[in-house]
Amino acid sequence: MIRSSESGQIRSGKRRNEPLTIDGIHIEHVTTWFHDHVPGIVGPLQFDLIAGGHSNLTYTVTDQTRNRWVLRRPPLFQVLQSAHDMEREHRIIKALAASDVPVPGLIGYCDDEAVNDRPFYVMHFVRGEVLRTAENAAAFGAQRLETVSRSLVDTLAAIHEVDVDAIGLGELGRKDDYVGRQLKRWLRQYHASQTSERPLFTEVHDHLVSCIPDQGRAGLVHGDYRLDNCLIDTDGSVAAVLDWELCTLGDVRTDVAQLLTYWTRPGDTFSPIEVAPTLAAGFPERSQVLEWYEESTGTAIADIDYYLSFCSWRLAAILEGVYSRYANGAMGDSQPQGGAEAFVWRIDALVAQAAAYAEKVA
Repeated sequence: MIRSSESGQIRSGKRRNEPLTIDGIHIEHVTTWFHDHVPGIVGPLQFDLIAGGHSNLTYTVTDQTRNRWVLRRPPLFQVLQSAHDMEREHRIIKALAASDVPVPGLIGYCDDEAVNDRPFYVMHFVRGEVLRTAENAAAFGAQRLETVSRSLVDTLAAIHEVDVDAIGLGELGRKDDYVGRQLKRWLRQYHASQTSERPLFTEVHDHLVSCIPDQGRAGLVHGDYRLDNCLIDTDGSVAAVLDWELCTLGDVRTDVAQLLTYWTRPGDTFSPIEVAPTLAAGFPERSQVLEWYEESTGTAIADIDYYLSFCSWRLAAILEGVYSRYANGAMGDSQPQGGAEAFVWRIDALVAQAAAYAEKVA
């Protein structure tokens, strides 16, 4: 797992006259952990913070023979309860290794906070591209982007078709009332991170609570499934699905709506993320993405406007937390494109979009 073209070096370690820590990494202790868990490693190690992550911190780790691994840990501080659980992420990825879902291989998990202040886990490096901008997506060519899109949809279907009991994730979370519990959770976490008053946010929440669709069968929900949370192989297939921190059990239709929420198209008034790779020529319209998913799973999705409203609302709550962490320095020295203040207008636009979809829902 690595966004190799998206990484930014924050300081190399461990070299002469260099401190024993960088933001988020205690070089000496973590290096010792690597020597204990990775045979043949050649130090000193270099640690690079991967740009683009807005929640948990993710680093590439490179030894002197240019072998690479990936380390993931929580933010430096202001950690919301249950939102940055490294052991849980590690458990999910380990279980999915027995499924058809492509995930990185694992090296190990460390819960000894004497090593690095917070728990962390380490994965194998998986070669692939993260299509984060329209420019690097366009480099794949329009024809291959259709393959990328279809593979992305089929991979999401594979996630939803996982037999969670068979791979040991049947007790990952409650299976009932997923949307209702999510509405409560993200309202609570929004208030915990809130930086300004938004009455419309609460109004949309109350309307969504009043008309939650019947959930049906519970499945594995990624929670933040989108193009730039996947590594794409040169043939256009998904090489690995990343960022499992919001994964749980529940209504899989929320994943589909979340993918569509991120699927920015020409003519849209805004993008919920800094840049939108799906603006590149070759990506299909949202209606095609939804049709492919229904074909792959054999299930039609009703009440899509409800789920689009819910996902826009929830993403606004998530971005409020991200903005709060940046504003308070919890993400170290890294800054998003356009600065942390760029989140404010996106949050407001998402709330307005959630309200517009909600008006279509009885």
